[in-house]
Amino acid sequence: MPEPVTVDDAIADRLASVRRRVSAAARAAGREPADVRILLATKTQPAERVLAALAADAAACAAEPALQRVLVGENRVQELVEKGPHVGPAAPAMHLIGPLQSNKVNAALRWATCVETVESLEPAQRLSSRAPRELDVLVQVNVSGEQTKHGVDPADAVDLAMRVASLPSLRLRGFMTIGARSPDDELVRAGYARLRALRDEVLASGAPGTDDALELSMGMSGDLEAAISEGATIVRVGTAVFGARATV
Repeated sequence: MPEPVTVDDAIADRLASVRRRVSAAARAAGREPADVRILLATKTQPAERVLAALAADAAACAAEPALQRVLVGENRVQELVEKGPHVGPAAPAMHLIGPLQSNKVNAALRWATCVETVESLEPAQRLSSRAPRELDVLVQVNVSGEQTKHGVDPADAVDLAMRVASLPSLRLRGFMTIGARSPDDELVRAGYARLRALRDEVLASGAPGTDDALELSMGMSGDLEAAISEGATIVRVGTAVFGARATV
């Protein structure tokens, strides 16, 4: 029998606040709140706190059936593997939202239902050849051009997406990016708009394997409103739900 999850009112309150932000941003953009999924970025958070957030989410969704369950995203394969046995059974889905090293593909595949960080063909081919089941993937694009960020160059993103879409055992679900680190809201929005344009180009191509490439994973705790205004379907929030990140 699993141990009961301790209720954490602070986490529940912060998650509810994020839901209100998402709902308000979606309606301001003329969209339905249900079109935007919340992904909990759980880097350095112990399994107990992640489970507390999932319990709060389950309670909220039970009270309001129109809500969609949150997703869980891990930056590090090591944490994904460590938390997987505890969090996996309670999470609707577990995404890898950090870089994937070639020697950790097998470990990631044990728990990840989606890899959001495909930035070149080689890791996609490895995932394709080793996936024991159909795996959702997103192509990560560096829309800001910042050297500190991962992702394929926007000029090469459509070609990479087409190649990934053709690989067996993979299902291209869309694109992911990390927004520009800038106080300039227009600059941040321009990057998100560019990712949306790349997604739309791939969908319009009609190329095999691209029909499901609808997702735009973009926007985090500090800029989710800008991302939603530009079409985000997944926003990745960590500090807005868990508070300040623990140091490691």
